[in-house]
Amino acid sequence: MNHFEGLESERVFYFFEEISKIPRCSGNEKEVSDYMVRFAQERNLEVFQDEIYNIIIKKPATPGYEAAPSMALQGHLDMVCEKNMNIVHDFSKDPISLVVRDGMIYADGTTLGADNGIAVAMAMAVLDSKDLSHPALEVILTVQEETGLTGAKELDSSKIDSRILINIDSEEEGKLLTSCAGGLRSRLDVPAEWTFLETDYELYSLDVKGLSGGHSGAQINLGRGNAIRILGRILRDLAKTMKFEIQSVHAGSKDNVIPREASAVIAINAGSREVLADFAEKWTSVLRSEFALKDDGVLIEAAKLEDSSSRVLDMKSKRDLIFMLNHHPNGIETMSAHIPGLVESSLNIGVLETGERCISFYSAVRSSVKTLKHEIAGKLQLLADYAGASLTLSNEYPEWSFNPESKIRDLFVSCHSELFGSAPEIVAIHAGVECGIFSEKFENMDMISFGPDAFDAHSPDEHVSIKSVDNCYRLLKEVLRSSLQLA
Repeated sequence: MNHFEGLESERVFYFFEEISKIPRCSGNEKEVSDYMVRFAQERNLEVFQDEIYNIIIKKPATPGYEAAPSMALQGHLDMVCEKNMNIVHDFSKDPISLVVRDGMIYADGTTLGADNGIAVAMAMAVLDSKDLSHPALEVILTVQEETGLTGAKELDSSKIDSRILINIDSEEEGKLLTSCAGGLRSRLDVPAEWTFLETDYELYSLDVKGLSGGHSGAQINLGRGNAIRILGRILRDLAKTMKFEIQSVHAGSKDNVIPREASAVIAINAGSREVLADFAEKWTSVLRSEFALKDDGVLIEAAKLEDSSSRVLDMKSKRDLIFMLNHHPNGIETMSAHIPGLVESSLNIGVLETGERCISFYSAVRSSVKTLKHEIAGKLQLLADYAGASLTLSNEYPEWSFNPESKIRDLFVSCHSELFGSAPEIVAIHAGVECGIFSEKFENMDMISFGPDAFDAHSPDEHVSIKSVDNCYRLLKEVLRSSLQLA
């Protein structure tokens, strides 16, 4: 059965299925980019592909729309690649398996890639259409959005004539995004020195599991547990409970994802097995109480390992690690005074890695206020200096400020009201979208961001509403048909 037959968005879902067959993790977009080049060429459309695989496709105005201002439709080709631990999936070559359930599209134990495959698919459906009236269109499909908005930063602005841009990377139908946070990436390296155990010991993996995770911007306000911070609390308390040494710690794979799992490999005396088991059980109970209704699936487990390596962190490195796990900033820093309920500034520790010479904390810093973004970076530097660690900042990107005289926003409001009988909500988001880059790159660009109801982005629970995709595509078509009002 075709779940999409009869929908106005049927072609959108067709194209989404097609691109879901193509691996497209951030940094691995060549194949999908080449696919878009072929797609444009097969339809005799003008297409540009740059050295990092950004795509620009141009389609002329349909008859009667030559006087309407040119519009850019924009999304990104890449996706966050996360999977459940029990799922066998190679993101470098395996297609995403789509599952339709309860009016939603899921993947099978992996991220879905609706962020931002739905934008790509909508743009493809518009470019493919033969009966939709529209102005001259420029479709901008960028790469490496999820890892620092790299594609948007490197995009050749001289190729773009439009001064109206519709970004399709929002995740709540009925809400028009009009501003967003800027951000940067941080890496804090705690020096690691090693020693070797001379007494009998057993190795255990002390694991934090069962958390929901999610997008470190859009879902930072939900109070979900960060597995890295929880691991820090547990190790701090364990040091007061029993003698142990640390062999390694690790967690997460993306700094813009709230980590769902974290592990420490520890060495203990054989006589401490029961103490460790009781400790894990106690902390499971404590955390489920603390995270009730927010992350009450959290689980602490201690599993015996067969590895016999005796190398562990020396006393100072162990102490410094536990200190940093507990004192590295994480979570909400400030709330907006202008928009009730909007997070203004935050930081997410997303990745924890043990290397030969250091233990690294990778974080995503966000703020809609540039000075507060730099304030968080300054606090991190002070912490690093105090702890004898090193700090590297990278991938800074700008915020997108609210435009009080946006014509495209007003057109969206009018079309939404006509189609659905109500005006959309005008919102801001605590996350980086490429509009922030474009606000700096393109002078006087009038922008809006919208999109369908999508849930649990950046996690294997990611899913998108079929009905909502259909509604958003109808809205996009109506805006394009009504573009003569902007002439």
